[in-house]
Formats: sequence, C-alpha cells, structure tokens
Amino acid sequence: MNGDINRQEKGGTRLEKWKDMLPLTEAFYYILVSLYVEPSHGYGIMQEAERMSGGRVKIGAGTLYTALNTLLNKGVIDNYPVPEGMDSRRKMYAITDEGRAVVKAEIARLEELLESGKHALSIGEERGT
Repeated sequence: MNGDINRQEKGGTRLEKWKDMLPLTEAFYYILVSLYVEPSHGYGIMQEAERMSGGRVKIGAGTLYTALNTLLNKGVIDNYPVPEGMDSRRKMYAITDEGRAVVKAEIARLEELLESGKHALSIGEERGT
C-alpha cells in the first residue's frame, strides 16, 4: 500500500480507522466513488451508483443509510452544508481525505487482482490449459 496511506499520526496510522473496510462492498465502493465526484444527498448517491454501474447496482434506502452511518463513523465521509435553495431537511454528504485514500487503496487492490488474473489467464493459454 501507498506510504501516504500508512503515514504515522497521533494514535497510530490513518489506515487503522478504516483498514477493516477493505475490501469494500459494492455499496461502499459506489457511495465513496460517487462522493469523490461531488457532494450529494442520499437519493443522488443512489442514482449515481446506478448510473456508474450501468444499472447493475441499485442501492436501496435501508442499505444506503446504514452504509452512510458506517462511513460517517469511520471518518471517510462527513456531513456537508445544504446548498441555499435546497430543502434544509435533506442531508448532504462529502468524502473526506481519508475517504479519498480508501478509494485509491481499493482501486489499487482491484487493479492488482485484475493484473494477476490476466497474467494467470495468459500463462494458462500459453500452456493450453
């Protein structure tokens, strides 16, 4: 993993707060990636996750709000001020620096999986297995 992610801080490393989250569930992944793009409210996150996944991932309200509470408690997202003109009862969320680090770590993990899988397939094809 990246040295920045493991950088020492008071009380341990930044990674200690969220290392148990990796690998991310699809719901956590799409929530964090959608917030990486821009702050949003719950319904907007649900729509963006569905759009980014080509309709394959549909996060239900119960799953979303349970996940948002977990992500808030882990410090990877935070509450965001509701823009003027928007219903003030609507909660907005934004990704934190730790959340950005989690997304980068997860993408690196997925890239490693993909590369090792491609490598194994190419060896298998060369050997005719």
